[in-house]
Amino acid sequence: MWVVTPVNPPPLDRTWPPTLADAWPRPASALPERVRTRVLRLVYGDPRAAASLAARLTERQAAGLDPLPVEPADLAPELLRARRRALRALPDDTRLLLLLAAADQYPVATHAFLRAVAAARLDTRCLESAETAGLAHAAAGGVRFADPWTRIAAYESAGPADRRDAHRLLARVLHGTGETARRSWHRGAGALGPSGRLAAELTAAADRARDAGDPALSGALTGRAAALSPDPRHRSGLLARAAVDAWDAGDGDRARVLAARTHGEALHGVLALRTGHAGEAFDALTAGAAQAAGGRPSARSEEHAGHLLARATEAAVYTGDLSRCREAVRLAGRLGIDPPGVLGGLAAAVEGRYADARELLGATAGRCGPGGDPTLLLHAGIAALLLGDHPRAATATHRSAAAARARGLVPPVSQAAEFRAYADFWTGRPRAAESAALDALRQAQATGQDSGACHLQAALAMFAALAGDTDLCRERAAAARGYALAHGLGLPAALAQWALALLDLGHGRHDAAAARLRALAGAGPGHGHRAIRHLAIPHYVEAAVHTGDTRVARAAHAAYDRWAHAVRSPDELALSARCRALLTPGAEAVEHYRIALDLHAQGTRAVERARTELLFGGALRRLRRRTEAREQLHSALEAFESFGAPHCADRARAELRALGAPATTGRPPESPRASLTAQQLRVALMAAEGATNREIAVRLALSPRTIDHHLRGVFNRLGIRSRIELVRLLAEEGRD
Repeated sequence: MWVVTPVNPPPLDRTWPPTLADAWPRPASALPERVRTRVLRLVYGDPRAAASLAARLTERQAAGLDPLPVEPADLAPELLRARRRALRALPDDTRLLLLLAAADQYPVATHAFLRAVAAARLDTRCLESAETAGLAHAAAGGVRFADPWTRIAAYESAGPADRRDAHRLLARVLHGTGETARRSWHRGAGALGPSGRLAAELTAAADRARDAGDPALSGALTGRAAALSPDPRHRSGLLARAAVDAWDAGDGDRARVLAARTHGEALHGVLALRTGHAGEAFDALTAGAAQAAGGRPSARSEEHAGHLLARATEAAVYTGDLSRCREAVRLAGRLGIDPPGVLGGLAAAVEGRYADARELLGATAGRCGPGGDPTLLLHAGIAALLLGDHPRAATATHRSAAAARARGLVPPVSQAAEFRAYADFWTGRPRAAESAALDALRQAQATGQDSGACHLQAALAMFAALAGDTDLCRERAAAARGYALAHGLGLPAALAQWALALLDLGHGRHDAAAARLRALAGAGPGHGHRAIRHLAIPHYVEAAVHTGDTRVARAAHAAYDRWAHAVRSPDELALSARCRALLTPGAEAVEHYRIALDLHAQGTRAVERARTELLFGGALRRLRRRTEAREQLHSALEAFESFGAPHCADRARAELRALGAPATTGRPPESPRASLTAQQLRVALMAAEGATNREIAVRLALSPRTIDHHLRGVFNRLGIRSRIELVRLLAEEGRD
């Protein structure tokens, strides 16, 4: 083994801007956030390459409508040309060693370089010239390239014969336990032309990698098998499998590029569910389910058809067209399979069979044991949410994400976070939930799950509404609704509208809140959502009572009360009792408020319990029952302060001042970090480290304008005026 002291090579191309602040030129900074995130991911986080790629996107790619380029030569041609020029200046023996190292690392990491060097008795001293040129240096396992572009150029600048020889040499030394798949990869890469035998070997290796939870490896193997297959029909099927593998591995753009070369309804439906129009996804997925079960009957075909129907149900949930669940149930009957996941329960609810819906959803929610199928665990979480069982919803979605990670599946992880956000919001964990939702949003954007990113934007708008951050709530809601309305996503569109209404309600703008919620009630599929409309009824009743318009509110409450008694959720029953209290005049309302609080004590919706206490305290104050009023208002104030809901806390303080009572909880003052939202804290810490707004924007894949907004929010919330004060404040807290 040879050892060379590692060095940090200088940049090869001095024409690029040296700082991150200049990385996004003005046209690139105008890209949608989700596209900027994917651009950075495709170019390995290199801001110079990101700027170059962004400038060459088509209009449809820049809008996120078409997949981004995925071939290395299309990502950073200027950087690759510079690397090729530098490589051509090296001795032939050095370039051959770099070719061998590059072939060993990408796209399948095989860790066989040192064995290949020993087997071929190659002279590793040749690498010294590459190190002198700053192109690569020695590492414990072989060669470390200066950057990905140097590695790519080292491979692509070699001749076809040299590349085949490198792969054959690597295949020859890969004979250890667990190295069969990687040996097959190099054997396929070293082939002269189409070979049915090698295609079969690669396909078998891909199946084993897929079963082992390595979709990235199985995708590479399947793609190579497709390239070597002499049968066009077989090749199309392999490309479809490679597209699914790419999607499962989190490479959404490659999945869409490969899917465009196939004609499978099921594949296009899965991709449309997360990247396109949800209504079209439902049609494609039901067609795929019928096709999957229409051939020779088998347990595998029925399982596949059931899985596609479960995904079709998700499409119906995202669109808000829950009536289509009845179509899916009828299709399941024709195919002779049980309606999967929440399908049966949703169909029963749409038909008004609430008792049947509760039973079916309860059975689905109960299937949330660890280690299950990620999709069915997600459905268990959705069922639990519909039943108002937030702890079980949190458990099911957490286990869905864990099961997905265990299987190497990337998309279900962020999808589980979408629905977990509801449970975290209502149970009073907004800061931790916001942080988790932000991480999931970045992952959804980076992996091309634009529909999921839209849903997460709407959830983050709800968190901003609770925090009383008007600008951020409106920004998040506008982003969510803009995408949702263009893609038929009624769920995030309705959730964003509800967030804006909740913001209005928290600031006492009851007319605006009532108007938004009335509009939500009238919005059809693709623009609204039946479940969100239903969940928002308690807020509509509150807003309507303050405006004096209670006729529609009473009818809405009657429907809500019927569902609450059907599902028997303590929280739903508590909210129904609160609505009844709001609609009841004078002292008669007190008993309804007491019933509501007794039911809240059995439930988990801490945020709504605090709101009930606030409303009850106000009612008691107006009835001149001062001692009871103070007790309720102090409890509400303490809860809202712990949630980070300052506007609601201010309302509780105003009520206490009207009583002549101290408007404090006796809690210690909040630390600067704890008073910020998750996104504000990230921005504040980067700013305190000395990063400029543009540098922070690049690192978070946001626009500089958004970073400026976040910093202004930080300054306002902390009561400071400059970055110098921010550095001092955070440093002082760190010393404490």
